[in-house]
Amino acid sequence: MSDVAIRVENLGKQYRLGEIGTGTLSHDLNRWWARMRGKEDPFATVGEVNDRTVKGSSDYVWSLRDVSFEVKQGEVLGIIGRNGAGKSTLLKLLSKVTSPTTGRIKVQGRIASLLEVGTGFHPELTGRENVFLNGAILGMTKAEIRSKFDEIVDFSGVERYIDTPVKRYSSGMYVRLAFAVAAFLEPEILIVDEVLAVGDAEFQKKCLGRMQDVSHNDGRTVLFVSHNMAAVSNLCNTSLFLRNGTLQSQGPTEQIIEEYIAFGKQNSGQVMEADIEYAHRSSKGYFNAISIVSNGEVTSSVSIRSEVAVDVDYTITEDAAVVYPSVHLLDNMGTCIFASFNGESANLGVDEFFGQPLRKGRYRSRMVIPGSFLNEKTYTVSAFLVPLDTNDMAIATETLSFSVTDTGEMRKEYGGDWTGLIRPRMMWRTQLIG
Repeated sequence: MSDVAIRVENLGKQYRLGEIGTGTLSHDLNRWWARMRGKEDPFATVGEVNDRTVKGSSDYVWSLRDVSFEVKQGEVLGIIGRNGAGKSTLLKLLSKVTSPTTGRIKVQGRIASLLEVGTGFHPELTGRENVFLNGAILGMTKAEIRSKFDEIVDFSGVERYIDTPVKRYSSGMYVRLAFAVAAFLEPEILIVDEVLAVGDAEFQKKCLGRMQDVSHNDGRTVLFVSHNMAAVSNLCNTSLFLRNGTLQSQGPTEQIIEEYIAFGKQNSGQVMEADIEYAHRSSKGYFNAISIVSNGEVTSSVSIRSEVAVDVDYTITEDAAVVYPSVHLLDNMGTCIFASFNGESANLGVDEFFGQPLRKGRYRSRMVIPGSFLNEKTYTVSAFLVPLDTNDMAIATETLSFSVTDTGEMRKEYGGDWTGLIRPRMMWRTQLIG
């Protein structure tokens, strides 16, 4: 028997923009006639790569194109890439939620997928009923499900609500029960998307531990998608890097993470309006530019002793809008080191600051990080425009990176890596006490 759990060959998924399905009846007939004659899909030769930063000229876009890889049984495979890279599309194809446009997928074993909150749950059924429903979908007998039921409920932590319809669950409760079902009903292949980010820190730790047990002790295969590089590094031995719907590279996780980070560094220290990638757009305003400034120059390389400023240039599109800019600084594993908002320097609390409406117009806010504070690492900036209605935020995640280098004044003759996400110059005093 082959030790390959998943084999993907020349996989592609094409969508038509702005339409449901393939668009018109004539297109459907053309596709059908091509299949009947054993010919290639006539629309597979058109379309563009899925690059959201470039205005396209075609109605067709390839969410995935020519992706090929293998996953061995018992392997934990990480899948990383920026928003829109095709990660979720790949998982939906593997889970048979949607069918590929081109290529083939060969899977050996049952698949359990956790692609979004409450995947596979019927909202009118209770938690108990949904556990048995999901188990039946996975091909398990009632006796098998009953033998695992207590473990599932205990892991999920929703015992008190197990006989309540899941439509009344919070998103966190949904995820807890859905993950417990997927992990404990013994599928040969477990597919987990970024959905674990909904859970709290304690539950995320439990989930990562469970996935390690599933792969190492039970020999089952796990596919894990996350923007948290620390989680990917701890859990996965090998990883894929997807970019604009294509497979950029595959290999050992640490190597792939370094390549992913290096790709994010390819900027001049400034990103302009046309190149800013939004995870969410706002009706209240938008970014014109985001820049890294040190010693009066826009740069992507900063001396460890120098101040570094993040300039946020933005436009407010509504009069009397209450909006403030915010910046998150992340390390190369995606860990947020700190979050700062415009108003801290004026000693304003959030409630006070939210009382200050802005006129419609263009603004520039600057956040300054003092010198001798950051470590000799690469950092990434995410920017936000936050209104009173936080569901309407403009969110530009991981929009640009900069590196901090030590010219010797702090490390002196020490040549190794300096531990820590930051490296502030602290005040020390020593006195003779005996």
